[in-house]
Amino acid sequence: MKAHYASLLLVPAVALAAVPARAQDALIAISGTVYEKSTKQPLPGVSVSVKGASVGTQSDMNGKFELKSRLRFPFTLVFNTVGYEARELEVASGSQPIAVQLESRAIAVNEVVVSASRVEESRLKSPVAIEKLDIRAIKETPAPSFYDALENVKGVQMTTSSITFKVPNTRGFNIPNNFRFMQLVDGVDMQAATLGVPLGNAIGPTELDIASVEITPGAASALYGMNAINGMANLTTKSPFTYQGLSVYQKVGVNHVDGKDRDPSVLTETAVRYAQAFNNKFAFKVNFSYLRGTDWLADTQTDQNPQNLNSANPRFSELSGANNPAADLWNRYGDDRSGNVPVAIQYGGRTETFNVRRTGYYEKDLISPTVRNLKFDGGLFYKLTEKLELSYGYRYGLMDGIFQRGNKIQLKDVTVQNHKLELRGADYYVRSYVLVENTGDSYNLNPLALNLDLNNGSNTVWGNKFRTELQNQVNRGTDLATAMQQARAVADAGRAEPGTEAFNQLKNTITGINNWDSGVNVPGAPATGGAALWQRSRTYHNEAQWNVGRRIKFADVVLGADARVYEVIPDGNNFVDFSKPLADRTTPGGNNVYYKKFGALRKAPSCYCKTA
Repeated sequence: MKAHYASLLLVPAVALAAVPARAQDALIAISGTVYEKSTKQPLPGVSVSVKGASVGTQSDMNGKFELKSRLRFPFTLVFNTVGYEARELEVASGSQPIAVQLESRAIAVNEVVVSASRVEESRLKSPVAIEKLDIRAIKETPAPSFYDALENVKGVQMTTSSITFKVPNTRGFNIPNNFRFMQLVDGVDMQAATLGVPLGNAIGPTELDIASVEITPGAASALYGMNAINGMANLTTKSPFTYQGLSVYQKVGVNHVDGKDRDPSVLTETAVRYAQAFNNKFAFKVNFSYLRGTDWLADTQTDQNPQNLNSANPRFSELSGANNPAADLWNRYGDDRSGNVPVAIQYGGRTETFNVRRTGYYEKDLISPTVRNLKFDGGLFYKLTEKLELSYGYRYGLMDGIFQRGNKIQLKDVTVQNHKLELRGADYYVRSYVLVENTGDSYNLNPLALNLDLNNGSNTVWGNKFRTELQNQVNRGTDLATAMQQARAVADAGRAEPGTEAFNQLKNTITGINNWDSGVNVPGAPATGGAALWQRSRTYHNEAQWNVGRRIKFADVVLGADARVYEVIPDGNNFVDFSKPLADRTTPGGNNVYYKKFGALRKAPSCYCKTA
């Protein structure tokens, strides 16, 4: 890998202003400008920090920087940016004028990673393959966001279920939801407990706050547990001590420009970050982002139950293609096996039994086209000593979108919250966090379509109507394909049609019922079968790690332990409290269900071991 180094030159262009040091640590204000030597242009994004302290800032778009903190002369400033070698400048007094020019030259770079061994180490010495995106790579990536850029990382394949829901896959496990791929944000596992997967970057950092992304394409379960057997993404955010100030971006785009499935729509994202440090002791940061757009539409009409299969009607060639009464189309729900209705009539001088499927509803009529993703996070950081930091962080994410599992799930008003408390020293840390999951008003498309059809009569009632009209049409000499179409029209009479107020009201009723069982619905009576996805959970996690190798020079040893508790609140559908009476088990609530996990790890030069 090639990068650059910089040479540092001082020219009398910008003065260094300082408040005179009357006390041991005086409030000193430093300002200056960083230039690129060959072009004489201002150099933005250069990190300016005080050596040996957690005080720093960045140069702005005009190359200017300003740093205020309580310091003692002399102190050393460090100028550093990706692609340039870090250089140091000693500041002896407040009267020294300063301007900085950085000269680029090609040298080899040895990146630092933390994912491979849970401790900071050279990427070249990593025991496993690690792919890394740093700040520069993230800024230069030709992708809508840094998360989309993961698709360009070697060994990573991205599955896009929705604009707001993207799933990284590694090791060939290309499934709609990679249950064994771990995603960490500042050490916090982002997996939603009941859904079983990280919800993309719905609660993760914004592009303004991301510092680096490390991808482990291979198994990382030895150090991170079984959830990392397919790989891991480790996202690290910016420190408010180093990256201070206000940052804002606004992205606007247009999708569906061809107008085929949806009208051209605006896709917009707004993000804000603000960070501030005080006296090299206390710092805070806040981030906010909001994305809104029109989602993609799945509208493929391929028949999964063609006429040549025994589950259709292979003996009748005229019932093929668009005339197949047993068709099970992609992206149409309610026409699968549970909607199959055998119909027996007198045809051709004998009794013939035809397989017929309920009409069902297309995905475009069942989902909400508008998607949102709102994210907020904030953190408080306090340095107890120069090398010991206590921090608290909070994250909140709200999202809509499509989630693919056995069936497609319409995610609506899903929220995930995270509280984290961490004590970190030079060679150890202790971390505790809580994840709170709520699937909001989400619903399952398949039981929704089934129960919409059942509201127009059970399969038996609907099948009797179909049978009667089919027999009448055949007796009149109507060809079989046309007779099937006429019989379906009669059987579907009174069915809730998409786009009508009756359809919308019935859909809202069914998506508000937390029971996926097919209801024994009576035409005109309230629906009894539902499609709601009500899942609530909390995850409690505690872990500690000690890098013994920093104390014992002759051995590279890391010790760690963790404890995790999943608390699942019964919803009466996916999770049931069996202590309740049978008649009440389908109602939400009851005794919460707890799953517990305890583990320890030891990393030594000869092994990586995790026990649970």
